[in-house]
Amino acid sequence: MKVGVPKEVKNHEYRVAITPIGVHELVAHGHEVLIQTGAGVGSQVTDEEYAGAGATIVATAEEAWGTDGGVDMVLKVKEPVAEEYDRMREGLTLFTYLHLAADKPLTEELLKRKITGIAYETVQLPSGGLPLLYPMSEVAGCLAPQVGAYSMMKAQGGRGVLMGGVGGVANAKVVIIGAGVSGQNAANIALGMGADVTLLDTDLDKLRMSFWRYNNRVHGLASSKLAIEQQVREADMVIGAVLIPGAAAPKLVSNDLVAQMKPGSVLVDIAVDQGGCFEDTHATTHSDPTYQVHGSTFYCVANMPGAVPNTSTYALTNATMPYAVALADKGWQQACRDDRSLALGLNTHAGELTNAPVGEAVGIDAVTLESVLA
Repeated sequence: MKVGVPKEVKNHEYRVAITPIGVHELVAHGHEVLIQTGAGVGSQVTDEEYAGAGATIVATAEEAWGTDGGVDMVLKVKEPVAEEYDRMREGLTLFTYLHLAADKPLTEELLKRKITGIAYETVQLPSGGLPLLYPMSEVAGCLAPQVGAYSMMKAQGGRGVLMGGVGGVANAKVVIIGAGVSGQNAANIALGMGADVTLLDTDLDKLRMSFWRYNNRVHGLASSKLAIEQQVREADMVIGAVLIPGAAAPKLVSNDLVAQMKPGSVLVDIAVDQGGCFEDTHATTHSDPTYQVHGSTFYCVANMPGAVPNTSTYALTNATMPYAVALADKGWQQACRDDRSLALGLNTHAGELTNAPVGEAVGIDAVTLESVLA
């Protein structure tokens, strides 16, 4: 199989979909890997390292995408943006983050161009775990308190509140909605920065786990509309870390509630890729990451882990590579038949939508996964 890896073009996106180790693995399995020149530079991986592992370096994105039909599967990190739509062609397998529930135009493009789209974020283990979302949820969770703390500085328009560590002064109150992977990591970093941390979730087992993990230093509360309202009003920083696999995130913090928050408070929405869990969320970029709502600062960068690409690239490719090898070895259909977890990653094929939660979010009827795999 010919596998293409184009350079990412989303704003300040420096990650890359494969490392030299991954190239070596695919080549050892008899596959050809085409990498666009400079694709790894942002993650400190040179063309020479890729070539040394057996990759062929190509000059243009069109060659890496195989617009002439010369590539069977494209590996990416982020979903295709408008300038990449014309590079997609019928029959191509695309393995990347897609986040289609928050992007109807991209969904329509994938269907129109009859792309086999397999989304990292909906590959799901029998346990319910999301193995290809997990590492980036870790990174985004760790980053959220850092970017939030920076945004709380007075020079950035914030309250001028330090996270903690000063005797005789109250620590910043950080409220995290969602106690999954990103929420737990956000709690860990915020706690380490000295903040007073409250974690909300509807899953009591996750809250019990946080009790033991943090030695009862994080307040765990059962989430409800009233509990969210009470906690958010008092917060210096709110981190939205809610996820429903494949589906649009629920809107849990209303515009009216933001109006009741402290002036200069900060809201960081990790769920922005799935539409966000704050009513006023809209995706921002690393070059222009924040905006104001009722005197509060919203940080809603849609590719947060792209800020630390060296860490993120290796964390992501550690998880994706076994699946990429299976897809290359067997082809998408047999690989999905053999691995139900990977099959759940299939979002589009031959002009049909194959993920029901995405279909519900974008208003397009979905066919069953079984009908496609048959």
